[in-house]
Amino acid sequence: MIPPKYRQLTVSRPIYSEDLFKEEYEKVQRHHKTMLDHLKAYFSCSKQKAKSVALTLLPIASWLPAYRFKEWIVQDMISGVSTGLVSVLQGLGFALLASVPAGYGLYAAFYPILIYFFFGTSKHISVGPFPVLSLMVGAVVNNLVPTSINATDVTLNERRVTVASSVTFLVGIFQLGLGILQVGFIVIYLSQTLVSGFTCAAAVNVLISQLKFILGISIDSPSGPLSNIWVLRDIFTQLHKTNIADLVTSIIIMIVVFVVKELNDRYKAKLPVPIPIEIGHSICLCGNILISNVSSSFGIRYQAPVAPDFEVLKNSVMDAFSMAIVGFAIAFSVAKVYSIKHDYVIDGNQELIAFGLSNMFCGSFKGFAASTSLSRSAVQESTGGKTQLAGLISALMSMIVILWIGFLLYPLQKSVLASLIVINLKGMLMQLREVPYLYRKDKPDCVVWIVSFIASVLLGLDIGLAVALGIELITVLFRTQYPRCEVLANIEGTEIYKDKKDYACVFEQEGVKIFRCPSPIFFANIDFFREKLTAAVGFNPLRILRKRNKALRKLKKLLKKGELQVTSRGLVLANAVVLSESEDDLNPEELDKPVNCKDFPVEINWNDDLPANIQVPRIYLHSIVLDFSSVSFLDISALKGLKALFKEFIRIDVNIYVTGCDSYIIEKLEQCSFFDNEIKSSIFFLTIHDAMLHIQETHPQTTRPNIGDNVKLSPYNYLFNNAIGL
Repeated sequence: MIPPKYRQLTVSRPIYSEDLFKEEYEKVQRHHKTMLDHLKAYFSCSKQKAKSVALTLLPIASWLPAYRFKEWIVQDMISGVSTGLVSVLQGLGFALLASVPAGYGLYAAFYPILIYFFFGTSKHISVGPFPVLSLMVGAVVNNLVPTSINATDVTLNERRVTVASSVTFLVGIFQLGLGILQVGFIVIYLSQTLVSGFTCAAAVNVLISQLKFILGISIDSPSGPLSNIWVLRDIFTQLHKTNIADLVTSIIIMIVVFVVKELNDRYKAKLPVPIPIEIGHSICLCGNILISNVSSSFGIRYQAPVAPDFEVLKNSVMDAFSMAIVGFAIAFSVAKVYSIKHDYVIDGNQELIAFGLSNMFCGSFKGFAASTSLSRSAVQESTGGKTQLAGLISALMSMIVILWIGFLLYPLQKSVLASLIVINLKGMLMQLREVPYLYRKDKPDCVVWIVSFIASVLLGLDIGLAVALGIELITVLFRTQYPRCEVLANIEGTEIYKDKKDYACVFEQEGVKIFRCPSPIFFANIDFFREKLTAAVGFNPLRILRKRNKALRKLKKLLKKGELQVTSRGLVLANAVVLSESEDDLNPEELDKPVNCKDFPVEINWNDDLPANIQVPRIYLHSIVLDFSSVSFLDISALKGLKALFKEFIRIDVNIYVTGCDSYIIEKLEQCSFFDNEIKSSIFFLTIHDAMLHIQETHPQTTRPNIGDNVKLSPYNYLFNNAIGL
């Protein structure tokens, strides 16, 4: 068998321009759907479509009948119990981030799962409180109900719960509305780099917010830009008031949990199941409760649904929208990872609807905003969970705590919950390690990460997200507005064309420039495209055109006065002539027109010396090949700019050829009257090599690459019937 590097492919075919290719191969006429066609299809109705819509809106109807009860029920139960233990503890802990009493975190761990069980499309994510989202809720709560107001603890807590639940309801409305409008694609504008920097910054915000509980000191919780700086200032000024018992308890718990998690990570290949540190958490909490020896009731019970506070809704619109986007982006990214791993499909629009209904339902029962937790989802998947039945069982764990053992949680130290929150931030904080990698591999992405992180830490998560999105869009515009343009050359002995700066054995044909722009061409970069092309060819075509028209006008004037004579040797001055530099009689618009030498008695060679010391820049370029294989679209501004640029080159006898152009773009050029008596459709060729062989036919005197006996042909060598001996 011949090794791959020695294999050769020989193709024999004519030189194809786009016009010749269309003549030889008939193109299928397809009907392109209009917006009206899409609307008709969307609003059409049939039995099959009604069934499909019903199964889409209620995914449980498709997976529950196919549930393998004997095979999956045990695994789902084990997964549900394990996830439930984590969910209860995280619900209690994340309630501190949301600035509401810890017991209300159990509602956030219970209600959203009930709705997602019916409407969600992911089989493995654990729906419930998420630290970033909880912190964003807490920022709104602290802003609308600051601790400095005069109120009893009970009244203050009730007001805070009302704010948190109302904001959650509004988050659900936004998510439901986006889902109904089918804009689940909105998550694509949150890149992985942006989400990484944002979540890492959120972890720092969470860490700072929990320091007061770990240290056992009492400080205000300011909100808004630079709030973290004020919190750190207050913590350092009151550091001498640290509660040693809280600090020691927190340190012990964090050390134990950290060690066990490290052991799980290091020996995960050898351990049949991870060490259940969540059960250890529960034991620690029970021990803490028994030592406290307090028997007061925690007051956790199911409560009747309440309507949201419309004053809160009015004051938290932008915050709620930010939370809706962030919560969905995190949940969808986690769900996508598991859907790829286990080979099933998730629907972004249906996920928006599911989370929207979940948050509306949760907010009605005094819970706070839900998304998914990376750690909980990892537990649910790694312990064998097959479907959202595991999530339903984890919700039952929360229900047991709410109904029967919630009163035992009253004496629980906040430092215990804070330490559990902080130690679980390790994964998000370790994302800082991505910065050196991004700096080496992709500096614009590194800028997005750093700006996202710094803005979210200093300005708050809501403003930080807006700033990060702005910077990300700027980097996208920067990449498209200033693409890396290349001048290509032929790899000797092949039909391959590469950047001439990257290879040694390249041949650049005399009188020809091959230029590639690997980007869409539109209003923002058409001027950049022009600048790069003129820099590549070494002259400004419009300047050359004007110089030639001025020179022609001067020559005609001399000929008319008899000071210039036509001889067998060409143009000869009869007498010494001093030409005036005055150009008052020249019309600028006339200078931009094609050089008209029809009524001139001899043909002018603009690269020769002209009489009367008339100076015109010489150019030795006769053809430009533009590689449009990477140009995905052109807008109207780009079309007008390209048309003007092409005409400038054509008017100074430099031919333009375009290769690899998408058929959609050619159709658009035809529709927009791009072609005329100067710009012909025949300038479009299938490949660069087709255009180069055509140029060699039309300019046979040009030096050609030595593709002969002394050069080994490439693995993909074209042999054309009429390729001038190649």
